[in-house]
Amino acid sequence: MKVKPVAAGVDYSLYLVTDRSLSRGRSSEDIVGAAVRGGVTCVQLREKNCTTREFVKQARSLQLVLHRHKIPLIINDRLDVALAIGADGVHLGQSDMHIGDARRLVGDKMIIGISAENLGDAIMAEQEGADYIGISPVFATGTKVDTATPLGLEGIRRIRRAVKIPLVGIGGVNASNVGDIIRAGADGIAVVSAIVSAACPETAAAELKKLLLQNS
Repeated sequence: MKVKPVAAGVDYSLYLVTDRSLSRGRSSEDIVGAAVRGGVTCVQLREKNCTTREFVKQARSLQLVLHRHKIPLIINDRLDVALAIGADGVHLGQSDMHIGDARRLVGDKMIIGISAENLGDAIMAEQEGADYIGISPVFATGTKVDTATPLGLEGIRRIRRAVKIPLVGIGGVNASNVGDIIRAGADGIAVVSAIVSAACPETAAAELKKLLLQNS
């Protein structure tokens, strides 16, 4: 059953996904703080190789940084971590907890984003009450090794024609293709290495923000 989205006013335009393995030795707190100063509008904490206790600690630390700026913190995969810290939302992949089960646990008090690897995934996500869809991957990417075949710009166009909720393009996103992704119908871009690995995350975020404004 579709549940009314909780996040109609959330700005997904510049969506940062963390990755400590790409951070060049810097803390996630430092990178996120700099990225926020550069214009990031939403942050997803992604932790694949740490204990649950460490994940919760990281999440609480970022929550302190983000809530001062009223920027939502989304937890990747782990609804238990999101519930433990009272995060703004959770992002679920196609092999994670089903959105229906997640909704039963959080009701309408938490953002739920869903990764869509094809048109069918996207249509189903909207029907089942997702607040936004992460189109993944748009282009080939080296930050994840278990990705599906890239959807490309035409894949964004097909999904945009089929669904009404916000679309965020992720996978191979950088300054050279931001305009193409937005013009194809995405509401925002999700980036990892383009900010996390940048020499200056604040400058990198500001440059992406400028491109988004030019193409909005």
